[in-house]
Amino acid sequence: MNLHPPPRTQGSRAWDADGAPSGSLKTGDFDYDLPEGLIAQTPVEPRDHSRLMVLSRRDGGISHRRFYDLPDYLRPGDVLVFNDSRVFPARVHGRRAGTGGRVELLLLHRVEDGVWRALARPGRRMRDGAAFELSGPGGSVAGRVLCVHGDGSRTVAVSDDDVLMSIGEVPLPPYVRKPLEDVERYQTVYSRAAGSVAAPTAGLHFTRELLDCVSGVGVEVVFVTLHVGWGTFRPVRGEDPAGHEMHSEYWNLSEAAAQTINEAKHQGRRVVSVGTTSVRLLEHAALFQEQSDGRSRQVVGAGSGWTGLFIYPGYRFRAVDALVTNFHLPRSTLLMLTSALAGRSYLSRAYSEAIANGYRFYSLGDAMLIV
Repeated sequence: MNLHPPPRTQGSRAWDADGAPSGSLKTGDFDYDLPEGLIAQTPVEPRDHSRLMVLSRRDGGISHRRFYDLPDYLRPGDVLVFNDSRVFPARVHGRRAGTGGRVELLLLHRVEDGVWRALARPGRRMRDGAAFELSGPGGSVAGRVLCVHGDGSRTVAVSDDDVLMSIGEVPLPPYVRKPLEDVERYQTVYSRAAGSVAAPTAGLHFTRELLDCVSGVGVEVVFVTLHVGWGTFRPVRGEDPAGHEMHSEYWNLSEAAAQTINEAKHQGRRVVSVGTTSVRLLEHAALFQEQSDGRSRQVVGAGSGWTGLFIYPGYRFRAVDALVTNFHLPRSTLLMLTSALAGRSYLSRAYSEAIANGYRFYSLGDAMLIV
């Protein structure tokens, strides 16, 4: 898990002169009504038996398949990009010193040894200087609130990072109301690098057998890392999306992965992102490369760091040609990103059709392919 804090400037955007969204774009444009019964509470088994809605931007068609049919829509030479980040046990429980009142922390990232950025509940009781003890089957740690930030998060100090990791639990989204029988079901089968507070959920549909099948049809598979943070699930509060600030997330793109992607782009082969997290990483790497050396033939540059890139309609995609994704919450940055790729009206029509056909929504739900 990365130990370095993000920079002070947490949000970033880049628009082309001819691609900036008009001032008429509103957060309410990304609202929709979803019956509560369509919010998935349990995952489909096996993983690749979830439904797959396929959007063809070439002809505006919508097809209904199963996720194991994904190879039918891939071509030899495509590059499929996966986020290999793993959800860490970020939710910890305890009590306030003195009063014994219950507290809960959602750890966001480690700033340095023994110091974490976190969300706290109840926030009104976790003011500057508040002392607490966190505990679980693996032991207990003492802690103190060092600072309350304007966005509602806290910087907290704890007595032992190793024990802290042993007493935490993998956090599920708040709309999932009961624990999973197998917590590994909220991890992708290829997860490797611990650091996310939420799963890169588009990847949850892949089995190892499906990965082998994808490779067998001549698709190249590349793994990148973006640790999913608070910014992914923070709602857009204001009515003007341009005023929303994303919180930064840590990313890493290896030289080998960048080379594979650049070769595909130069040869006219498609880069297919598995999930919006991979999209943000690839597009950040492309923007960074473009701004640092506009004359370079490289589309993406290898590297690591923090990104707060917020993509919504008007953005020109530089690296990503197609996307595997889930069905996202209303008024969310993820819905705005997928609208930027598919087109807002097209995606709105697809969501209406998904609701009419009983698709399962959100993290544990069904999938969509935008090609």
